[in-house]
Amino acid sequence: MSQVLNTDVLIVGGGVAGLWLAARLRSQGFATLLVESASLGGGQSVKSQGIIHGGAKYALHGALTGASEAIADMPRRWREALAGNGELDLRPVRLLSDAHYLWSPGSLAGNITSFFASKAVRGRVDQVKGDALPPALQHPKFKGKVYRLAELVLDVPSLIQRLADLAGDGLLAGRSIEPLREGDELVGLVVDGRSIRAQRIVLSAGAGNEALLQALGIQQPAMQRRPLHMVMVKAPGLKPLYAHCLGGGPKPRVTVTTHPAADGQWVWYLGGDIAEADGVARNEAEQIAAAEKELRDLLPWIDLAAARWATLRVDRAEPVQNGLARPDNAFLADQGRLLVGWPTKLALAPDFADRVITALERDGIRPTQPALLPELPRPSLAQPVWEELL
Repeated sequence: MSQVLNTDVLIVGGGVAGLWLAARLRSQGFATLLVESASLGGGQSVKSQGIIHGGAKYALHGALTGASEAIADMPRRWREALAGNGELDLRPVRLLSDAHYLWSPGSLAGNITSFFASKAVRGRVDQVKGDALPPALQHPKFKGKVYRLAELVLDVPSLIQRLADLAGDGLLAGRSIEPLREGDELVGLVVDGRSIRAQRIVLSAGAGNEALLQALGIQQPAMQRRPLHMVMVKAPGLKPLYAHCLGGGPKPRVTVTTHPAADGQWVWYLGGDIAEADGVARNEAEQIAAAEKELRDLLPWIDLAAARWATLRVDRAEPVQNGLARPDNAFLADQGRLLVGWPTKLALAPDFADRVITALERDGIRPTQPALLPELPRPSLAQPVWEELL
């Protein structure tokens, strides 16, 4: 006879969004069970750069966009959680940088006037010089301008670990997921033979939502993928750098974040425009060559002679938008007991949880007192991608 479990909210997908949601719901008294088919954070989460955006990169030419408005409050909410006085207690999470920087090479210093006039960033940008510069830019040959943004950068593996701890016993490793129906009504899921009934079911599995929706016979909402071709470099003597480097277009020319490797060295993780359209079209060798040229042009004093390089392809999974545009907000759609969502980016995990909680309140869903969960197979934690590739 198969095992039968009951919970208030059944979450499928153990990235940061699903884990944050589980922790928020538990803090409000809900019983939760989160199912992950691989490793916690092993999809998009562990491949992110860890930047808690506040909208600055969406207003590089002075336009106050929907994205910059929607995400503007996220740094405050994350900072409160990191300090232990927010909606979650994230004090054990490692903060890599208390600020992200906007870096304008000398030739482009005059091209960002409209950016600083934008209401999206007014009061949240300060120019820095001298010893206040990021360590990698403290060199006599550096001629650009640097501005401190009210954003922050987190160590994502430690974030995943903390959120998994907050999920307590409500984590389940499960590969086979099928619908559990009573007549035509979806009342839960069957996970590796376990029948799990829930008041609400939330799909937050990123790219995995597509196959889950197909298995449930649901065609809407549909999903899109926006690909990236990220670059990693590890070299002796690299110094920390957390910055968007401005180019001539509406996106950062390159976005650099720095992450600790197990051997004590720093890894630079490169995104931005270099990882998008042209970067996606390049093979690994071509992408590495392009990234090396970019760094040598921008930072010629950095010694890359002994550098180790790798690339990583990432599919950003999102709800379908016209022209594959980037969604401005976290997304949630509901069909009866089923809630289907994508946070769309790491920083918006709190917004995603807000939307689920609003849906529960709207439908009058309240915490119950289901039976204690038995001991369940627990999913593993994802390892940093640079430990596998460099």
